[in-house]
Amino acid sequence: MAPEPASTSVHHLLPGVLVGHDTDPRRPTGVTVVLLPEGTTVGVDVRGAAPGTRETDLLDPVNTIDVAHAIVLAGGSAHGLAAADGVMRWAEAQGRGVPVGPVRVPIVPAAVVFDLLVGDPTVRPDAAAGERACTAAVPLAQAPTGSVGAGAGATVGKLLGPDRAMRGGVGIAWLEAGGFTMAAVVVVNALGDVVDPATGQLVAGARMAPDGLALADATAIHLGLAGPAAPPVRPPPLGSATTIGVLLTDARLTKAQARRLAQVGHDGLARTIRPVHTTMDGDTLFAAGTGTAGERPADMLLLGTMAAEVTAHAVLAAVRSADPGLRIGPWWLPAFADRPRPA
Repeated sequence: MAPEPASTSVHHLLPGVLVGHDTDPRRPTGVTVVLLPEGTTVGVDVRGAAPGTRETDLLDPVNTIDVAHAIVLAGGSAHGLAAADGVMRWAEAQGRGVPVGPVRVPIVPAAVVFDLLVGDPTVRPDAAAGERACTAAVPLAQAPTGSVGAGAGATVGKLLGPDRAMRGGVGIAWLEAGGFTMAAVVVVNALGDVVDPATGQLVAGARMAPDGLALADATAIHLGLAGPAAPPVRPPPLGSATTIGVLLTDARLTKAQARRLAQVGHDGLARTIRPVHTTMDGDTLFAAGTGTAGERPADMLLLGTMAAEVTAHAVLAAVRSADPGLRIGPWWLPAFADRPRPA
């Protein structure tokens, strides 16, 4: 399913940015790679307490290298970080990387989500999956969303137990304002429920019963506000959720500015996921500035507003475009598409 843009005025969306997915046919898991044009500056901000990441220290503004060549988002928990090895191999074969003497070293930061409870946990992304994702990469506006790549096994609403969750996925959104373009690629695998900030209504999340579609409002239950008939809180194992993503703009950024946009992007997560940034989540956002908008200074006030907005749109797009219900062993994981629409 094609992404629904947050604005329809974009005609040339972030030249040089490509997105590729590899979805494992053996169980719902996979890799999503964002390939970046030369000279792209990248920052990162980690808000969840259980992250699985690679090369994030390098993105600190005080450290030397200020560019990256690709960003990897993967399933498989920490095992999935191996996908970045394949992306490095692919980039090196393309002649991309930081020149160090006679060799080039591709800079490939990565983050992962925990999806090992969805099917056979011994099946997880590897280096070959990372290479395949690169080979499959297409322009951002053409990239599929939903139950693909790193979002294939993503779920949301796990505070009442993983058997009452719903399907998450990969979401993409973009907008244009003030002569700048901003986009977000987000993998939504949150412990919390997903809410539409425009209406305050739950979109997807914990269900009242494992075989039902009625949403439970897990936050109200957790706070003791739902009454004695509410199901009990049964959080999954530590670190078994996470929302990760990449913010992309054509503005020219310093590493400090990129980090700032990543920080503000988390506001978009907070608008749409509740609870968010928990001890069970490893929420991590990267931000990348390609500089293709020209040499004019980045309007950080405007870009920050855009970053939070597109992140929120991408979260909603992820759950709304998820494939219909999935049965894994005794579990039924329905999707937004399975829920009845208001009359």
